Order: sequence, then structure tokens, then C-alpha cells
Amino acid sequence: MAQKRRSRFFYGYLVVAGCFVIQGTGIGTFNTFGIFFKEFLAEFGWSRAAISAASSGAFLLAGLLGIVVGNMNDRFGPRLIMAVTGSSYCLGLLLMSQLSAMWQLYLFYSVIVGMGLSSTDVIPLTTTARWFVRKRGMMTGIVKVGTGTGQLIMPLMTSIFIVTYGWRISYIIVGTLVFVLMIASGQLLRRDPGQKGLLPDGDAKTTVSDAHLLEQGVSLGEAALTRQFWIICVINLLIGSCAMTVFVHIVPHATDLGISPIASAGILSTIGGVSMVGRLVTGIAIDKIGNKRLMIVFFLILIASLLWVQASKELWMLYVFGAIYALSHGGFFTVISPIVAELFGISSHGVLFGITSFCLTIGGSIGPFLAGYVFDVIHSYQLVFFVLVGLAVAGVILTSLLRPVVTEP
Repeated sequence: MAQKRRSRFFYGYLVVAGCFVIQGTGIGTFNTFGIFFKEFLAEFGWSRAAISAASSGAFLLAGLLGIVVGNMNDRFGPRLIMAVTGSSYCLGLLLMSQLSAMWQLYLFYSVIVGMGLSSTDVIPLTTTARWFVRKRGMMTGIVKVGTGTGQLIMPLMTSIFIVTYGWRISYIIVGTLVFVLMIASGQLLRRDPGQKGLLPDGDAKTTVSDAHLLEQGVSLGEAALTRQFWIICVINLLIGSCAMTVFVHIVPHATDLGISPIASAGILSTIGGVSMVGRLVTGIAIDKIGNKRLMIVFFLILIASLLWVQASKELWMLYVFGAIYALSHGGFFTVISPIVAELFGISSHGVLFGITSFCLTIGGSIGPFLAGYVFDVIHSYQLVFFVLVGLAVAGVILTSLLRPVVTEP
């Protein structure tokens, strides 16, 4: 075999930069929905369950379409996909500025925004997994720091926009930002290093056998016959239920305690800021100690944070909750893509990751809606937090059952 050489500049780092921006813009913007929550309550008088259902619907549709997006990325690459979904995301947010009826909330947010959201996780993480092998964990961690950056900046920025310009103008501003950043960043991406004549991690392709290394792995049909695949699907469902319930309802919970909207939005920003550390550390740790151990650690941290929030009545206590919870949140969303690649290879990573992410969105769509319904009935989030603790305990048990997938060479 001819000796490999390294390029002076590896294009994969530019791909990671684009994925970083897509994650920060797309997911950071979606997590601002809770900032608009009380605005909808005040102007329209809708129930919390009804408002939560819009976010749940968007999350569910995004997960379902993520399977299609992942499969298309496996076949055709990410640039056209990002142009289409970025435009949809922008359109949905612009239409939200004209919101006047409940059916519009579901059409504009659940459907149109949901379509745009479908690419923001699958495309960056699958593309990163193809461009890196030795540094896959670290680079995935850097991409997921983009999510934390968006979660840090977008809630506070959006809350300031709302106070200054009102919630309708704020949607126009945010929608424009989404359009520019997501589409421009998406054009930097390439499906895999083969399109640049490279191997993962920056080696120049020199033989046919090298090219084969890019596409090792099991098919969707083969993966579906393994217990590990379905365990990961259930684990993702549990993670989604906990994560999206926290993101949709923690700001309303804080304002119910008498905390100002801007200070309450700071809880989301705290989660975003601290999760950046969690994501980066997780990315480095994946390459050293493995995915399974980290997943168990994150569930234990999640349990501790959910127990703490039930005793939190003051702002500083909720900020401590945000900081503790952020470590698990950032870790979960960093470890999922590498564990799929580790167990099943890279050839069908897009569709496999899309399916496991869809399971996450099923949980993420059901959790916030049920939490809103429970609050409408008993006017408290305490029962909700107890249920989330139970889901996290189940996550620890299921993760402990994961074993390596054995495949034919």
C-alpha cells in the first residue's frame, strides 16, 4: 500500500465549522420556544397543553423526517438538503410573526418549522462521523458545542428582542438569522472525504482498498435484527422525554415561582453555556473511555439534577439545576452519534442515526405535551419531575445491558 500523506489543510475542519453553526442556529432557535410560551398565554389564553403540543409536533415531525433526511444524505450528500430545510425553517418562523389562531400555530410551527428542524441534528452528526474516525469523538464534541453555543446565545438574545420589539418582530429577526446562517453553513458541507480525494482524519486517498474503508458497516436490515439497536432506540426515547420536557417547561416553571422572564430565560442560557463544557469533555472522553460508561454517568447526573430542581424555589437554585443538568444534556447529545457508528459502522449511519433520533423525538414530543397536561390538571410540575427521575433510572438499567455488536468481517 502506498504511504498516506496529510494535507496541509484538512477540509474536514471546515465541515466541522459548518456543522457547528448549523447545530447552534437550528437547535438553539428551537429551544427558544419556551421564551414565547407566556406571550402566547397572555395574548391568546390557550392552555399549556395546547401550546406544548405545537413544540411536540414539530419535534416529532423533525424526527420522522430525519430518517428520510439521513437516508438522502447517505445517498446524495448534505448541501441541497440544508438549502431546502433551512428555507422551511425560516419560512415557519416568519409566519409565526403573523400568528392569530390555534390552527396556524400547528401549521406554522409543528409542520413548517418541524420540516426545517429535521436536518439540524442528522446532517451535522452523520457528516462529522464520515469525516473522522480516530478523532470522531472529539470532533462530534466540538460540533455539539455548537448546540450549547446556540442554547447560550439564542434564549437571552430572543428574550431581549421580545422585550424591545415584541414577540412578533422577534420571530422575523430570528427567522432571518436562521435563513442566512443555516443555508450558508450548509454549503460548506460535503458528504464524505472521498468527494475531496481524502480519507477520514486527513489522509490522502491512495488505493482502492482505502476507499472501501469509508463505507464499512452493517445495513439497516442487519442492524434491526440486533437487540442493541432497539435498546438504543428506547434509550433515546427516554432521553428525548426528559430533555424536551425540561426545555419547554423550565422557563414557565420559573416564572410561576415569581422569577422575571429574562432571568428565567437565563436558566436555558446556563444550560447552553455549561453544556458546551460537557459536550467538549464528552467528545474527548469518548475516544478514551468509551460510550457506554459515559451514558450511564450522564443518566446519574440527570437523576441528581431532577431531584435538586424539586427543592429549588429561588433563582440561584434553578441556575444550579441548569448547570448540573447541562452536563448530562450536553453529554447525551454528543455520545449518541458515535455509539451508533461504533456498534453498526458508517455505511448506513445516516438512516440508522435518523431512526434512533426519531425515537428521541417521539419521547421529546410526548414528554412536553403530557407535562403541560399534568400542569393544567394539578397546577404543579412536581409530579412531572418525579416521572422524569423514573425514566432516567430506566435509562441506567437499559444502558447497562448494551453489548458490542458482533458482525462478520
